[in-house]
Amino acid sequence: MIHDLAVIGGGIHGATVALFAARGGMKVTLIERGPLCREASGVNAGTLTMQMTRVALIPYALRAHAMWASAREWLGHDVGVTVCDGLSLAFTEQEEELLSFRAGKRREAGAPIELISGAQARQVEPGVSEKVRLAGYCKVDGFANAYLTGLAYRRALIEAGVSLKENTPASGVTREDNGFAIATPDGTVRARRIVLAGGVWIEPMLAWLGIHLPIKTLINQLVVTERVQPVMRTVVGIANGLLSLKQYPHGTVVIGGGWQGLGDRERGGVELLPDRIIGNVRLACHAIPALTAARVARAWAGLEAETADALPAAGPIPGIPDAYVCGSVHSGYTSGPYIARLLADRLLERAPELPLFPIDRLLPASPAL
Repeated sequence: MIHDLAVIGGGIHGATVALFAARGGMKVTLIERGPLCREASGVNAGTLTMQMTRVALIPYALRAHAMWASAREWLGHDVGVTVCDGLSLAFTEQEEELLSFRAGKRREAGAPIELISGAQARQVEPGVSEKVRLAGYCKVDGFANAYLTGLAYRRALIEAGVSLKENTPASGVTREDNGFAIATPDGTVRARRIVLAGGVWIEPMLAWLGIHLPIKTLINQLVVTERVQPVMRTVVGIANGLLSLKQYPHGTVVIGGGWQGLGDRERGGVELLPDRIIGNVRLACHAIPALTAARVARAWAGLEAETADALPAAGPIPGIPDAYVCGSVHSGYTSGPYIARLLADRLLERAPELPLFPIDRLLPASPAL
């Protein structure tokens, strides 16, 4: 049996490509080394924000936010999305300058961010510290429950007729006359087209095809509190990007912001660094003082992939017809579904609404003849 498309990697990007390709009439198989959406896509902070998104990705993030907000309609299942206001806080003069610059650039790119005073920020979010000098305010913000992502996608993919191969690590890809052969523990899977959507594993996946593309692996630490009374209703960040903070409807507060732990793509997150957990929690309490009464319930590390220019790897693989890559999207949980849908449009020979991000820009130039 040969499939029209094989997607290797079952996170947000791979699952979305597979879903829309199957709904477009392709016979699709999705191959994932573990359970669906349980690597980076299932252990991140679930933030859906413009204020931590790269300027070049703002148009994509805005459209992706709309997708998340309507997930019940196009995905068909609940992922616990809450759409709410967002604040990015500045406590010092230096942070004010940084916030003003970044908010201005993002606003130019289309993000509805306005600068407001500390007093105005407390009107938006009464729980915010009185020490706030300036804030970026955005009505297009929110969060989802990352844990629910895999459950929702799994149901949608099965309903769309995708052949799911979970807990099936691919170990190699070879080119054949009529497509590609993918080696797995359960035997060879064949497909006319492939999409490599392995997140931090995109680098070794591309190496199967002779392509060297360095992908940086970030080990982001996250913290969740026990259930507490309502202390905030918005998504809160800080101008330097070291805080991501929101309270879920059941009362727990998730604290993130990219404070790094120890690990790598082979071992995953293997060690949390207590001093950085403490620093992250202190920063959260500085922003929302009522959090000082909360107790930490759990901390963990999630992986994030990043290219050399921090822009996505999404598009055709140069020199290899019918092979594509999709991933390494900064703030990928926010923008991922839309970028992956654009690639699905390309596979279905539809004109994508916005350009993709081919990896040619990241590869060494061919020597002149």
